[in-house]
Amino acid sequence: MTLYRPERDEFLASSLEVAPRLLGAVLRHESPEGAVAIRITEVEAYIGDGLDPGSHAFRGRTKRNAVMYGAPGHVYTYFTYGMHVCANIVCSPEGEASAVLLRAGEVVEGEDLAERRRVGASGRLIPHRDLARGPARLVVAAGMSLADDGADLYRPPFELLLPAEQAEYATGPRTGVSGAGGGLAFPWRYWLPGDPTVSPYKRHPKSDD
Repeated sequence: MTLYRPERDEFLASSLEVAPRLLGAVLRHESPEGAVAIRITEVEAYIGDGLDPGSHAFRGRTKRNAVMYGAPGHVYTYFTYGMHVCANIVCSPEGEASAVLLRAGEVVEGEDLAERRRVGASGRLIPHRDLARGPARLVVAAGMSLADDGADLYRPPFELLLPAEQAEYATGPRTGVSGAGGGLAFPWRYWLPGDPTVSPYKRHPKSDD
């Protein structure tokens, strides 16, 4: 698949438009330990300000979600469940809250480094498909952290390449989102059908539908 470095204005669109374009994209992150690149296979779109009940920005701007309102093409990271960090790509014009959650991917460079990060102290063997299968796992494998909140994807240590042609994709409700935001009215999860690195869908017990 042919990849290219997108212009920043390609991220001026809503996350609903950008999300499927990220499927098959390759995100590369460089660290003192080395580089890890991940082919994105699953994402979720979020918008804000009263429009999307599943979004961090549904009730407006806060200190936590401020990066969602910033310039497109930046990283929005957040802490969840008291233990995990997740990463998003900010979309839409500055001042509009919109971001795409990176849910899962395949490690295509730096597999040994990604595995060392994921294994940690457990010492257990992790299958290749599971290295970045899930949003928190993806962040760990890539060597990202909360410190990357607001980082520019157009500057080191990041590089993002998009596929020249739109991949075929499937859509459905978002994973683990409570209330209306996790229901059928918001089929804003996008994934590459049949790809083994796509994470399993988990309906929130308090989601609608």
